[in-house]
Amino acid sequence: MARKPDGPLRKGWTTGACATAATRAAWQALLSGDFPDPVTITLPRGETPSFALVKAERGTGWARASVIKDAGDDPDVTHGAEIIATVRHGTPGSGITFHAGDGVGTVTKPGLPLPPGEAAINPKPREMMIGQITELCETFGATGDVEIEISIPGGKEIAIKTWNGRLGIVGGLSVLGTTGIVIPFSCSAWIHSIHRGIDVARATGRIHVAGATGKTSEAAIRTFYDLPEEAILDMGDFVGGMLKYLRKNPVAFISIAGGFAKLVKLAQGHLDLHSSRSQVDFAKLAETVGLAGGDGDLQEQVKTANTAKQVLELCQAANVNIARTIARLACESARATLDGAGAVEIVVTDRDGMIIARHGIGDFDQFRPKITN
Repeated sequence: MARKPDGPLRKGWTTGACATAATRAAWQALLSGDFPDPVTITLPRGETPSFALVKAERGTGWARASVIKDAGDDPDVTHGAEIIATVRHGTPGSGITFHAGDGVGTVTKPGLPLPPGEAAINPKPREMMIGQITELCETFGATGDVEIEISIPGGKEIAIKTWNGRLGIVGGLSVLGTTGIVIPFSCSAWIHSIHRGIDVARATGRIHVAGATGKTSEAAIRTFYDLPEEAILDMGDFVGGMLKYLRKNPVAFISIAGGFAKLVKLAQGHLDLHSSRSQVDFAKLAETVGLAGGDGDLQEQVKTANTAKQVLELCQAANVNIARTIARLACESARATLDGAGAVEIVVTDRDGMIIARHGIGDFDQFRPKITN
């Protein structure tokens, strides 16, 4: 994750807002012959931003406009991308239809807000575009039969940096945004992706999913269970966001894999594992070392340790299996958050991706061949 800049942060505009602005400009040009530049739209919460046009083209029965996405100070992978809308008169009675142009993905798996086969233009951006089209139709006395095609040049390559492939969105990016505004360094987009991953897993019949704090632990848990891509959740630091959604949308079995330091935080009751939002309590960790069989001298060393990694090394040298105890306590913390919605296990990995401890709670009968509590 990029480092958050100091000082006040500048907000930006979502791909959905940009697509809406480009759509309005193109449709107005097709109806009136003139492109509004800048073009102003109204967002769901009443804001009225204006966007300068990059592209303004018109031909027989079609018009095209584009804007550059400005994500403000957020490290958004689509910052600077060109969002293009091409509009055409639709077949009488067809209404407003949406199409994926170059760089915009297509939904291929169930569980998302759109059915398979649809362009990956989310419901709220669609609603925003429909609102602009309807308003202009009323102004110019036009019918509402419109084809809207959204393109994002280079979107297929940019999408590699997103979770779209795992969610079954192929061919490019999604057009997203519920408010139209990008809040810099917001956690909401990541947590939203976790939720959609759970929805896809459930819709495709997965009864076992796994969340991991990073790539190393993800590779470990995926290899251990031979899990397919749609069973893996990009949990990152947001174990709470994942578990709370699973509490309301349960699966039979959830594995949580991570490094020792991250899982110490979960064992200590933290549900956001990012270093800027939670810290290891070394005094409390020293008490846990005592529970694991560590003597007084070892506990004192733990209290003054600099890192959780150092604590693990101290315990390993003293032949104290602190990882096993942390796995148990983290599992209890996760189970409490799930409130009984499914079985759960914790898998602790080292920096090389080796599993050094595991603990599970719940009914594991269907997974018993590989569960050894």
